[in-house]
Amino acid sequence: MSRPVFSIITVTYNAAEVLQRTMDSVAGQEYPLVEYVVVDGASQDNTLGLIQAQSAHMPIRYISEPDQGLYDAMNKGLAMATGDYVLFLNAGDELAAPQTLSHLVALSPTADVYYGHAMVVNDAGEPLGLRKPYPPRKLSWRSLQRGMSVCHQAFLVKRSLAPMYDLQYRICADIDWMIRCLKQTEEHVYSDEVISRFLADGLSTTHRTKAWKERYLVLQKHYGWAVNFLNHLYILLRYPFRRGNL
Repeated sequence: MSRPVFSIITVTYNAAEVLQRTMDSVAGQEYPLVEYVVVDGASQDNTLGLIQAQSAHMPIRYISEPDQGLYDAMNKGLAMATGDYVLFLNAGDELAAPQTLSHLVALSPTADVYYGHAMVVNDAGEPLGLRKPYPPRKLSWRSLQRGMSVCHQAFLVKRSLAPMYDLQYRICADIDWMIRCLKQTEEHVYSDEVISRFLADGLSTTHRTKAWKERYLVLQKHYGWAVNFLNHLYILLRYPFRRGNL
């Protein structure tokens, strides 16, 4: 059986301060079959220069042009990818170790989805602790009823089973996308290892109130109003004890 190709997709905009460590982590993978795709939103800093310099050391497929927001850029990355699996790593995020992809393939060469832990890091790349909630050992589309039980940067899915992001959602299209992925996948392979290291402050944390409202609508669409209401009541009751981990 031939080994799969992994497409790692990075969406950037004015990310020159943190992009290099993301590119280095992709270039440092021991697994040989990696395609790197970078979608830059016409950055005004040295982001494009870094990408072009890195392309002298590793093959990179990239574009730099205006987009209609984060998820529009991610859709561009999906359209550019040609590998068997896709993984999104934002600028500043990293694959956890050089052996990360090799270890996933060793678990199963035919999985529909690979997933595992993610380490939260600060701007300097220093670890702050494992992301919570921890991913479930058994994953299905119903596992996301109370939110992102799996970190987006620790979720690899077969490209043939990955839909485009729904652009009607400006903040929480990622959880909608993951649920839709899981609705049409069967073999979900769990890794007890850390798959990625990711920066703590993302789009949903910087727009928390809007994110809660949009996420509520996403989850209601997939799980129904009654189940969604009860789940959010549970989340609100637990929130004071889990602040910072949602």
